Amino acid sequence: MQGVLSGFLVIAVVIGVGYAIGVRGYLGNQGREVLTKLAFHVASPALLFTTLAGADLSVIFSSRLLVTALSTAAAAGVFVAVGVVRRWGVGRTTIGALCSSYVNSGNLGIPIAVYVLGDASLVAPVLLFQLVGVTPVALTILDLAGGGEKRPLWQRLLTPLRNPVALGSLAGVAVSATGLHVPGPVMDPLTLIGNMSVPAVLLAFGISLRGSTLPLRNGERGPVLLAVGLKAVAQPLLAWILAAGVFGLRGAALLDVVVTSALPAAQNLFTYASSYRVGEVLAREAILLSTVLSVPVLVVVAALLG
Repeated sequence: MQGVLSGFLVIAVVIGVGYAIGVRGYLGNQGREVLTKLAFHVASPALLFTTLAGADLSVIFSSRLLVTALSTAAAAGVFVAVGVVRRWGVGRTTIGALCSSYVNSGNLGIPIAVYVLGDASLVAPVLLFQLVGVTPVALTILDLAGGGEKRPLWQRLLTPLRNPVALGSLAGVAVSATGLHVPGPVMDPLTLIGNMSVPAVLLAFGISLRGSTLPLRNGERGPVLLAVGLKAVAQPLLAWILAAGVFGLRGAALLDVVVTSALPAAQNLFTYASSYRVGEVLAREAILLSTVLSVPVLVVVAALLG
């Protein structure tokens, strides 16, 4: 239980600092935008590269990852289906699908993996899956839906390679797969820059809360409730059904899968929404509410399966 509460406390404090910065106006009117651009274009690609460059890619073939992939696809698929019927638009529906299924495997998942699961590496499968599989696809969709300009097919196929976050992820995987050694003078500055990513995202998120209305007090109520319900309840429940009933996982393996699936929507989704200027309110409120709701959910999961 201590790991769950500690992880959320860290996030809450940093978001609170961001909110205070926004209220006091220390960074001016463009503070949130600057932090968002810094995280998206510089810090996050560096963090993803340094994280994945030393990762063990064999975890991709684990049954735990398959459970994560199936539960993620199911949660996102439900939101997409509803979004198509309700005509929420490609960009907005993409952000909502991410908020319904993309877990906070980094700044919250790692401390919870350490204190609840006893091993930080247990969060690596979902981290790799999201960074290498989900992120490039989602950002490609957002890129292609961002404007009405018609581009040649070859430019569309190269869209992931023009996105800094996707490029950082793919470069890290390439280094890990080939076994290349990145010299310290190269890796150390990237690590230092990457360390800015999580604080920048959380501070920008906190600043964005200044002057915002209370959750569910705007036109995004339906999408927000759907995304939060899928993320906080449906995804971990489906992960438990698949892990225990289909793949026969028990004990620590079952706890690992369900805990990682019960993590709230990741803060970097707000960065994506802000960068593409689509679904920002949806992302902000879904992240906030899923984070709050995931506290009792994770406590119950740890109590029942731990």
